[in-house]
Amino acid sequence: MSVPESERFDGMLMAMAQQCEGGIHELLDHFFGFLERKTDFFVGAQKGSAEKIVTTKFHEYEKRAVQKKEKEQREAEALRAAKAKKAAEETQPKIQEVTEEEARKIKEEEDKKKKQEKVEESEDKQEKKEEVKNGKDEDGEEEDEDSKGKLKPNAGNGADLPNYKWTQTLQEVEIKIPLKVDFKLKGRDIAVDIQQKHIKAGLKGHPPIIDGELPKKIKIEESMWTLDNKLLTISMEKANQMEWWSQIVTTDPEINTKKVQPENSKLGDLDDDTRGMVEKMMYDQRQKQMGLPTSDEQKKQDVLKKFMEQHPEMDFSKAKFS
Repeated sequence: MSVPESERFDGMLMAMAQQCEGGIHELLDHFFGFLERKTDFFVGAQKGSAEKIVTTKFHEYEKRAVQKKEKEQREAEALRAAKAKKAAEETQPKIQEVTEEEARKIKEEEDKKKKQEKVEESEDKQEKKEEVKNGKDEDGEEEDEDSKGKLKPNAGNGADLPNYKWTQTLQEVEIKIPLKVDFKLKGRDIAVDIQQKHIKAGLKGHPPIIDGELPKKIKIEESMWTLDNKLLTISMEKANQMEWWSQIVTTDPEINTKKVQPENSKLGDLDDDTRGMVEKMMYDQRQKQMGLPTSDEQKKQDVLKKFMEQHPEMDFSKAKFS
């Protein structure tokens, strides 16, 4: 299995793992329980075959994990050595003698440069004051009454706020919350409650970091959260996928949605990777509107079909897949 294929279900498995407060033991109980209830994995082939498959895969991934850790250790040691060498070189004194005439010219150039910078800074401030006075935004464009006082969207068409940042596409919104703690976090330390028009999230036993009414409805069943180290990410699919949100909760400052950069504009100006991502998003939106599987759902179906063809000894007649 290639690396991209092996990571295909990481989001689903991560969501499962975060719900298992019993850790790896509970997660494995669910996995092997599924095989016992829904397939003939344990009894469909010769005695010992199932155990052999599990043991083989265990050793395969154990070897990968050990090799990866050893590689990371080697790279870390090499990086430390390179930094130490660079630091040693930088601490070496570098003295260059100059004449009194050269020193005088250097000082004159530095004074001239500082004076020019002060003049330019003063001119910039004056220009900004004039623009505000004339009803222009920070880009120098005329602002209408509805746009005054609103934030300019960040690169992800959302806003960077003191305690979190959020971004959006027409289909979904994503919130990233850095958790400022000095201990390792686990899924059971997180408290997230997502309702159709309300969100509440933070650390258990602490005041919520975000708690408020959503400006629009979302699809609860298509929403999820993940924890990566100390970064909590919440993804919510919009109920109405034909409009931009101006805020993530109604108590937040609003962004100027007229400044949002639609993801389907000027595709020819985008690089290949970004264009491919945008075209995929547009394709998935059309598929959903027609009640057809998205590109990711189709890939999962193809992988499942291939797996079933490779393992005819397993009975999937009672299995339920969504």
